[in-house]
Amino acid sequence: MIKEWNLMRAVACLSIVFLHSTTLIARSVGHHPQLDLYRFFRIALCYATPSFIVLSIIILANRYQNKLPDNFWASRFKYIYLPFVSFAIIDALVVKYFDPGAKLDQRILDNILTGNYEGWFILVIFQLYFLHYFVIKFKPSLKWLFPVSLVFMAIYLQLINSDSITNSLLLQFRDTWKLPFLAWFGYFTIAFIIGKHYKIIAEKLLKYRWLTLLWFFISLSILYLSYKSGITDVNSRRLDLYPLVLSIIAVVLAWGQLIPKSKIINTISTYSFGIYLLHWQVQRVIAPYIADYFNNSIARITRLFFISLFISMILIKIVSHLPLGAFIVGNIKRKKKTKVTQEPVASAA
Repeated sequence: MIKEWNLMRAVACLSIVFLHSTTLIARSVGHHPQLDLYRFFRIALCYATPSFIVLSIIILANRYQNKLPDNFWASRFKYIYLPFVSFAIIDALVVKYFDPGAKLDQRILDNILTGNYEGWFILVIFQLYFLHYFVIKFKPSLKWLFPVSLVFMAIYLQLINSDSITNSLLLQFRDTWKLPFLAWFGYFTIAFIIGKHYKIIAEKLLKYRWLTLLWFFISLSILYLSYKSGITDVNSRRLDLYPLVLSIIAVVLAWGQLIPKSKIINTISTYSFGIYLLHWQVQRVIAPYIADYFNNSIARITRLFFISLFISMILIKIVSHLPLGAFIVGNIKRKKKTKVTQEPVASAA
Protein backbone atom coordinates (compact mmCIF):
# COMPACT_ATOMS: atom_id res chain seq x y z
CA MET A 1 0.00 0.00 0.00
CA ILE A 2 1.30 3.47 -0.91
CA LYS A 3 2.22 5.12 2.38
CA GLU A 4 0.53 8.47 1.70
CA TRP A 5 -2.74 6.63 1.08
CA ASN A 6 -2.47 5.11 4.56
CA LEU A 7 -1.73 8.57 5.95
CA MET A 8 -4.76 10.07 4.20
CA ARG A 9 -7.01 7.33 5.52
CA ALA A 10 -5.68 7.77 9.06
CA VAL A 11 -6.05 11.57 8.98
CA ALA A 12 -9.62 11.36 7.69
CA CYS A 13 -10.51 8.70 10.25
CA LEU A 14 -9.16 10.74 13.17
CA SER A 15 -10.93 13.84 11.88
CA ILE A 16 -14.24 12.00 11.90
CA VAL A 17 -13.71 10.77 15.45
CA PHE A 18 -12.78 14.29 16.57
CA LEU A 19 -15.78 15.84 14.79
CA HIS A 20 -18.16 13.45 16.48
CA SER A 21 -16.45 14.08 19.82
CA THR A 22 -17.46 17.73 19.49
CA THR A 23 -20.99 16.65 18.54
CA LEU A 24 -21.53 14.29 21.48
CA ILE A 25 -20.01 16.64 24.05
CA ALA A 26 -22.21 19.47 22.78
CA ARG A 27 -25.26 17.25 23.15
CA SER A 28 -24.22 16.10 26.60
CA VAL A 29 -23.69 19.58 28.05
CA GLY A 30 -26.51 21.24 26.14
CA HIS A 31 -24.20 23.60 24.27
CA HIS A 32 -25.13 24.23 20.64
CA PRO A 33 -22.95 27.05 19.36
CA GLN A 34 -24.32 28.75 16.28
CA LEU A 35 -22.16 31.61 15.04
CA ASP A 36 -18.66 31.07 16.40
CA LEU A 37 -15.32 29.60 15.39
CA TYR A 38 -16.20 26.37 17.16
CA ARG A 39 -19.00 25.75 14.69
CA PHE A 40 -16.81 26.73 11.74
CA PHE A 41 -14.16 24.28 12.92
CA ARG A 42 -16.79 21.53 12.98
CA ILE A 43 -17.88 22.44 9.45
CA ALA A 44 -14.29 22.23 8.23
CA LEU A 45 -13.91 18.78 9.81
CA CYS A 46 -16.78 17.60 7.60
CA TYR A 47 -14.17 17.27 4.85
CA ALA A 48 -13.35 13.82 6.27
CA THR A 49 -16.22 11.74 4.86
CA PRO A 50 -15.81 13.02 1.28
CA SER A 51 -12.07 12.37 1.67
CA PHE A 52 -12.81 8.72 2.51
CA ILE A 53 -14.94 8.51 -0.59
CA VAL A 54 -12.35 10.19 -2.81
CA LEU A 55 -9.54 7.98 -1.50
CA SER A 56 -11.63 4.87 -2.14
CA ILE A 57 -12.07 5.81 -5.80
CA ILE A 58 -8.43 6.89 -6.19
CA ILE A 59 -7.29 3.43 -5.10
CA LEU A 60 -9.98 1.71 -7.16
CA ALA A 61 -9.07 3.64 -10.33
CA ASN A 62 -5.37 3.08 -9.77
CA ARG A 63 -5.68 -0.68 -9.37
CA TYR A 64 -8.48 -1.54 -11.76
CA GLN A 65 -8.18 0.69 -14.81
CA ASN A 66 -9.52 -1.76 -17.36
CA LYS A 67 -11.32 -4.59 -15.57
CA LEU A 68 -12.59 -5.53 -12.12
CA PRO A 69 -11.31 -8.85 -10.70
CA ASP A 70 -13.70 -11.79 -10.62
CA ASN A 71 -14.04 -11.74 -6.82
CA PHE A 72 -14.51 -7.96 -6.59
CA TRP A 73 -18.22 -7.89 -5.74
CA ALA A 74 -18.10 -10.94 -3.48
CA SER A 75 -15.28 -9.52 -1.35
CA ARG A 76 -16.94 -6.09 -1.12
CA PHE A 77 -20.18 -7.70 -0.07
CA LYS A 78 -18.52 -9.77 2.67
CA TYR A 79 -16.10 -7.22 4.09
CA ILE A 80 -17.89 -3.93 3.45
CA TYR A 81 -21.63 -4.44 3.02
CA LEU A 82 -22.07 -7.07 5.74
CA PRO A 83 -20.32 -4.82 8.31
CA PHE A 84 -22.69 -2.07 7.20
CA VAL A 85 -25.64 -4.35 7.94
CA SER A 86 -24.09 -5.50 11.22
CA PHE A 87 -23.71 -1.96 12.49
CA ALA A 88 -27.16 -1.04 11.20
CA ILE A 89 -28.43 -3.61 13.70
CA ILE A 90 -26.00 -2.51 16.43
CA ASP A 91 -27.06 1.12 16.01
CA ALA A 92 -30.71 0.12 16.32
CA LEU A 93 -29.95 -1.79 19.51
CA VAL A 94 -28.12 1.22 20.98
CA VAL A 95 -31.06 3.47 20.07
CA LYS A 96 -33.40 0.99 21.73
CA TYR A 97 -31.21 1.04 24.85
CA PHE A 98 -31.44 4.82 25.17
CA ASP A 99 -35.07 4.97 24.07
CA PRO A 100 -37.05 1.87 25.11
CA GLY A 101 -40.03 3.19 23.15
CA ALA A 102 -38.17 3.05 19.84
CA LYS A 103 -39.34 0.48 17.28
CA LEU A 104 -36.37 -1.82 16.84
CA ASP A 105 -37.47 -3.50 13.61
CA GLN A 106 -38.31 -0.18 11.96
CA ARG A 107 -34.98 1.32 13.01
CA ILE A 108 -33.05 -1.64 11.59
CA LEU A 109 -34.98 -1.42 8.33
CA ASP A 110 -34.38 2.34 8.07
CA ASN A 111 -30.68 1.90 8.79
CA ILE A 112 -30.21 -0.76 6.12
CA LEU A 113 -32.38 0.77 3.40
CA THR A 114 -31.80 4.49 3.92
CA GLY A 115 -28.50 4.61 5.78
CA ASN A 116 -30.12 6.21 8.79
CA TYR A 117 -26.95 5.97 10.88
CA GLU A 118 -23.24 6.82 10.65
CA GLY A 119 -22.53 4.05 8.16
CA TRP A 120 -24.57 5.71 5.40
CA PHE A 121 -21.47 6.50 3.34
CA ILE A 122 -21.13 2.79 2.46
CA LEU A 123 -24.29 3.04 0.37
CA VAL A 124 -22.63 5.90 -1.51
CA ILE A 125 -19.43 3.89 -1.95
CA PHE A 126 -21.30 1.01 -3.58
CA GLN A 127 -22.99 3.35 -6.05
CA LEU A 128 -19.56 4.68 -7.00
CA TYR A 129 -18.31 1.12 -7.43
CA PHE A 130 -21.02 0.62 -10.04
CA LEU A 131 -20.15 3.97 -11.60
CA HIS A 132 -16.51 2.88 -11.82
CA TYR A 133 -17.62 -0.32 -13.54
CA PHE A 134 -19.60 1.77 -16.02
CA VAL A 135 -16.64 4.06 -16.77
CA ILE A 136 -14.11 1.27 -17.37
CA LYS A 137 -16.59 -0.72 -19.44
CA PHE A 138 -17.88 2.04 -21.73
CA LYS A 139 -14.87 4.37 -21.44
CA PRO A 140 -16.58 7.76 -21.69
CA SER A 141 -14.16 10.65 -22.15
CA LEU A 142 -13.29 12.28 -18.85
CA LYS A 143 -12.71 15.54 -20.73
CA TRP A 144 -16.50 15.96 -20.81
CA LEU A 145 -17.52 13.66 -17.95
CA PHE A 146 -15.56 15.67 -15.36
CA PRO A 147 -17.18 19.07 -16.06
CA VAL A 148 -20.58 17.45 -16.52
CA SER A 149 -20.22 15.72 -13.15
CA LEU A 150 -19.40 19.04 -11.48
CA VAL A 151 -22.44 20.71 -12.99
CA PHE A 152 -24.78 17.90 -11.97
CA MET A 153 -23.34 17.76 -8.47
CA ALA A 154 -23.60 21.52 -8.05
CA ILE A 155 -27.22 21.56 -9.21
CA TYR A 156 -28.15 18.62 -7.01
CA LEU A 157 -26.46 20.01 -3.89
CA GLN A 158 -28.07 23.37 -4.45
CA LEU A 159 -31.43 21.64 -4.71
CA ILE A 160 -31.17 19.53 -1.57
CA ASN A 161 -29.78 22.43 0.48
CA SER A 162 -32.36 24.91 -0.73
CA ASP A 163 -34.58 26.55 1.89
CA SER A 164 -37.31 26.92 -0.71
CA ILE A 165 -38.36 23.29 -0.38
CA THR A 166 -41.55 23.23 1.65
CA ASN A 167 -43.17 19.97 0.63
CA SER A 168 -43.58 17.98 3.85
CA LEU A 169 -42.93 14.64 2.14
CA LEU A 170 -39.66 15.88 0.64
CA LEU A 171 -38.58 17.37 3.97
CA GLN A 172 -39.35 14.10 5.73
CA PHE A 173 -36.74 12.29 3.61
CA ARG A 174 -34.24 15.15 3.44
CA ASP A 175 -31.56 13.25 5.37
CA THR A 176 -31.52 10.54 2.69
CA TRP A 177 -30.82 13.00 -0.13
CA LYS A 178 -27.10 12.64 0.53
CA LEU A 179 -27.24 9.02 -0.68
CA PRO A 180 -27.71 9.35 -4.48
CA PHE A 181 -24.42 9.35 -6.38
CA LEU A 182 -25.24 12.77 -7.86
CA ALA A 183 -24.26 14.35 -4.53
CA TRP A 184 -20.77 12.87 -4.99
CA PHE A 185 -20.44 12.80 -8.78
CA GLY A 186 -17.78 15.50 -8.94
CA TYR A 187 -15.77 13.76 -6.24
CA PHE A 188 -15.90 10.53 -8.22
CA THR A 189 -14.59 11.91 -11.49
CA ILE A 190 -11.68 13.87 -9.99
CA ALA A 191 -10.78 10.84 -7.87
CA PHE A 192 -10.89 8.61 -10.96
CA ILE A 193 -8.54 10.97 -12.80
CA ILE A 194 -6.13 11.12 -9.85
CA GLY A 195 -6.11 7.36 -9.42
CA LYS A 196 -5.66 6.59 -13.09
CA HIS A 197 -2.72 8.97 -13.40
CA TYR A 198 -1.50 8.73 -9.84
CA LYS A 199 2.21 8.30 -10.52
CA ILE A 200 2.39 11.49 -12.58
CA ILE A 201 0.11 13.46 -10.25
CA ALA A 202 2.02 12.32 -7.15
CA GLU A 203 5.26 13.58 -8.69
CA LYS A 204 3.68 16.96 -9.46
CA LEU A 205 2.21 17.23 -5.97
CA LEU A 206 5.59 16.53 -4.43
CA LYS A 207 7.32 19.04 -6.68
CA TYR A 208 4.79 21.79 -5.94
CA ARG A 209 4.03 20.75 -2.37
CA TRP A 210 4.29 24.32 -1.06
CA LEU A 211 1.51 25.36 -3.42
CA THR A 212 -0.75 22.70 -1.90
CA LEU A 213 -0.53 24.61 1.39
CA LEU A 214 -1.52 27.81 -0.38
CA TRP A 215 -4.44 25.99 -1.99
CA PHE A 216 -5.50 24.74 1.44
CA PHE A 217 -5.57 28.23 2.99
CA ILE A 218 -7.45 29.65 -0.01
CA SER A 219 -10.07 26.89 0.13
CA LEU A 220 -10.40 27.30 3.90
CA SER A 221 -10.92 31.04 3.37
CA ILE A 222 -13.64 30.32 0.80
CA LEU A 223 -15.39 28.09 3.32
CA TYR A 224 -15.09 30.75 6.02
CA LEU A 225 -16.56 33.46 3.76
CA SER A 226 -19.42 31.11 2.94
CA TYR A 227 -19.91 30.45 6.64
CA LYS A 228 -19.96 34.17 7.47
CA SER A 229 -22.53 34.71 4.73
CA GLY A 230 -24.95 32.54 6.70
CA ILE A 231 -24.36 29.01 5.40
CA THR A 232 -23.77 27.37 8.77
CA ASP A 233 -25.02 23.79 8.36
CA VAL A 234 -22.60 21.22 9.76
CA ASN A 235 -22.62 18.46 7.16
CA SER A 236 -20.62 17.12 4.24
CA ARG A 237 -23.26 18.03 1.65
CA ARG A 238 -21.86 21.53 1.18
CA LEU A 239 -20.58 22.49 -2.25
CA ASP A 240 -18.08 24.86 -0.64
CA LEU A 241 -16.38 21.85 0.94
CA TYR A 242 -15.32 20.55 -2.47
CA PRO A 243 -12.17 22.70 -2.84
CA LEU A 244 -11.26 22.11 0.82
CA VAL A 245 -11.56 18.34 0.45
CA LEU A 246 -9.33 18.33 -2.63
CA SER A 247 -6.81 20.71 -1.06
CA ILE A 248 -6.43 18.59 2.08
CA ILE A 249 -6.04 15.46 -0.04
CA ALA A 250 -3.41 17.27 -2.11
CA VAL A 251 -1.53 18.37 1.02
CA VAL A 252 -1.52 14.88 2.53
CA LEU A 253 -0.60 13.12 -0.72
CA ALA A 254 2.18 15.63 -1.38
CA TRP A 255 3.77 15.89 2.06
CA GLY A 256 2.94 12.30 2.94
CA GLN A 257 5.54 11.18 0.42
CA LEU A 258 8.21 12.75 2.64
CA ILE A 259 6.99 11.23 5.90
CA PRO A 260 8.64 7.92 6.90
CA LYS A 261 6.45 4.88 7.24
CA SER A 262 4.82 4.77 10.66
CA LYS A 263 3.44 1.75 12.48
CA ILE A 264 0.91 3.94 14.28
CA ILE A 265 -0.37 5.45 11.03
CA ASN A 266 -0.56 2.04 9.38
CA THR A 267 -2.45 0.59 12.35
CA ILE A 268 -5.02 3.39 12.39
CA SER A 269 -5.34 3.04 8.63
CA THR A 270 -5.97 -0.69 8.94
CA TYR A 271 -8.56 -0.16 11.67
CA SER A 272 -10.12 2.91 10.04
CA PHE A 273 -13.18 1.20 8.58
CA GLY A 274 -14.07 -0.42 11.89
CA ILE A 275 -13.32 2.80 13.78
CA TYR A 276 -15.59 4.72 11.47
CA LEU A 277 -18.48 2.33 12.15
CA LEU A 278 -17.90 1.75 15.86
CA HIS A 279 -16.66 4.99 17.43
CA TRP A 280 -20.07 6.72 17.28
CA GLN A 281 -21.69 3.99 19.35
CA VAL A 282 -18.86 4.07 21.89
CA GLN A 283 -19.09 7.84 22.18
CA ARG A 284 -22.85 7.77 22.71
CA VAL A 285 -22.32 5.58 25.75
CA ILE A 286 -19.32 7.29 27.39
CA ALA A 287 -19.83 10.95 26.40
CA PRO A 288 -22.26 11.77 29.28
CA TYR A 289 -19.80 10.41 31.86
CA ILE A 290 -16.89 12.38 30.42
CA ALA A 291 -19.02 15.51 30.22
CA ASP A 292 -19.93 15.15 33.93
CA TYR A 293 -16.37 14.45 35.04
CA PHE A 294 -14.64 17.40 33.34
CA ASN A 295 -15.62 21.07 33.41
CA ASN A 296 -13.63 22.35 30.44
CA SER A 297 -15.06 21.72 26.95
CA ILE A 298 -11.63 21.25 25.38
CA ALA A 299 -10.73 18.70 28.03
CA ARG A 300 -14.04 16.90 27.49
CA ILE A 301 -13.66 16.74 23.72
CA THR A 302 -10.00 15.71 23.82
CA ARG A 303 -10.59 12.93 26.33
CA LEU A 304 -13.65 11.65 24.53
CA PHE A 305 -11.62 11.57 21.33
CA PHE A 306 -8.73 9.54 22.75
CA ILE A 307 -10.80 7.27 24.98
CA SER A 308 -13.35 6.42 22.26
CA LEU A 309 -10.55 5.83 19.75
CA PHE A 310 -8.74 3.49 22.16
CA ILE A 311 -11.88 1.57 23.13
CA SER A 312 -12.94 1.25 19.48
CA MET A 313 -9.59 -0.20 18.44
CA ILE A 314 -9.58 -2.65 21.35
CA LEU A 315 -13.10 -3.83 20.52
CA ILE A 316 -12.25 -4.14 16.82
CA LYS A 317 -9.21 -6.24 17.69
CA ILE A 318 -11.29 -8.53 19.91
CA VAL A 319 -14.15 -8.89 17.42
CA SER A 320 -11.71 -9.54 14.56
CA HIS A 321 -10.64 -12.77 16.29
CA LEU A 322 -14.18 -14.11 16.40
CA PRO A 323 -15.16 -16.65 13.69
CA LEU A 324 -17.38 -14.13 11.85
CA GLY A 325 -15.62 -11.01 13.10
CA ALA A 326 -14.55 -9.86 9.64
CA PHE A 327 -18.22 -9.57 8.67
CA ILE A 328 -18.77 -7.15 11.56
CA VAL A 329 -15.72 -4.87 11.66
CA GLY A 330 -14.19 -5.62 8.26
CA ASN A 331 -11.16 -7.77 7.62
CA ILE A 332 -8.18 -6.32 9.49
CA LYS A 333 -6.21 -9.58 9.55
CA ARG A 334 -4.82 -9.09 6.08
CA LYS A 335 -2.15 -11.16 4.43
CA LYS A 336 -0.06 -9.87 1.57
CA LYS A 337 -1.32 -12.45 -0.87
CA THR A 338 -4.96 -11.54 -0.19
CA LYS A 339 -4.82 -7.85 0.59
CA VAL A 340 -6.39 -6.75 -2.70
CA THR A 341 -9.59 -8.62 -2.05
CA GLN A 342 -9.91 -8.22 1.69
CA GLU A 343 -9.12 -4.61 2.47
CA PRO A 344 -11.45 -2.23 4.27
CA VAL A 345 -13.43 0.43 2.48
CA ALA A 346 -10.94 3.09 1.53
CA SER A 347 -8.26 0.57 0.69
CA ALA A 348 -10.39 -2.12 -0.86
CA ALA A 349 -12.08 0.33 -3.12
